Amino acid sequence: MPRNPALPGNRVKPALALSLALLATPLLSACGGESAAADDKVVTVYSADGLKGENGDGWYDRAFADFEKQTGIKVKYVEGGSGEVVQRAVREKSNPQADVLVTLPPFIQQADAKGLLQKYAPQGADQVAAADKAADGAWTALVNNYFGFVYNKKELKRAPATWNELLAGSYKNKLQYSTPGVAGDGTAVLIKAIHDFGGKDAALAYLKKLQANNVGPSASTGKLAPKVDKGELLVANGDVQMNYAQSKTMPHLGIWFPAGPDGKRTTFALPYAAGLVTKAPHRANGEKLLDFLLDRRTQQQVSEIGGGFSARQDVKATDADAVALAKLMTGVEVFQPDWKDIETNLPSYVESWKSATGS
Repeated sequence: MPRNPALPGNRVKPALALSLALLATPLLSACGGESAAADDKVVTVYSADGLKGENGDGWYDRAFADFEKQTGIKVKYVEGGSGEVVQRAVREKSNPQADVLVTLPPFIQQADAKGLLQKYAPQGADQVAAADKAADGAWTALVNNYFGFVYNKKELKRAPATWNELLAGSYKNKLQYSTPGVAGDGTAVLIKAIHDFGGKDAALAYLKKLQANNVGPSASTGKLAPKVDKGELLVANGDVQMNYAQSKTMPHLGIWFPAGPDGKRTTFALPYAAGLVTKAPHRANGEKLLDFLLDRRTQQQVSEIGGGFSARQDVKATDADAVALAKLMTGVEVFQPDWKDIETNLPSYVESWKSATGS
């Protein structure tokens, strides 16, 4: 992952029951590939949640508005869980509706393996670290991010220090995490637990105990933070970019990173990665949008507007939000997941999680 100068020693890099945030008009009918409709002034994006603001104030909101103003191309937006947007694209593979797909690891790798992405290296991709893009050009990180948790700062005097604190009776029906295999951040819970507890069996044994306090499954990570802010939940999973952006309008939201048995607070990078959909109905427009989102000016807005970290190594954010994000990450150990192993074995990991938790 690229190194953010604001985070010495850290490598910078981030989920809704498929809520359709389509803008006004329905998806255009595609013809299984680029056609005469390819010149239409529209581009359709399927994306994991987190980059669009609750009140139209997110990074996507600004970028899409600027893109339409500059090009005249209207962005149609469909939001869902990381796994859900990929599955939607799979169902439409013979008649693609999306032009651009944005999701988190390991789902972006799965999308590539399923033949959903075609090779296209956006302008500026040469400034993205090799670990943050596919070697063959099928996908590129747009926004770097870290996995994390949120807690209610009003109800709790401090953030829980460890995973084991969450087993206390005071968290019964006050804790929730999104569903592994469906939500990107939910899958991240499983990945981090396996790392922190030293293996799958130990992680599943812990998550089985945690189930006594868990409210239940949630396809949406984005909907959990508002519940934490209101005090309906005390703790939930999330990611730094999304939760930091949400905290600007949710005053009781705090971000934290649980420690494992060794006492080390850990996290790992979860970049929002984008690719051009195979046989995209508006391929040229999709290419233009990817170029625009990776442009230096748009990337400069990632921290200030989006609460995340630029995917470009040559963008050095110094705004107040970038400074605050760097402080938040101080003392947190960043580990590198084995994405190849996770991509291959995720289905079995999820089935094991279901069996252990009864979900």
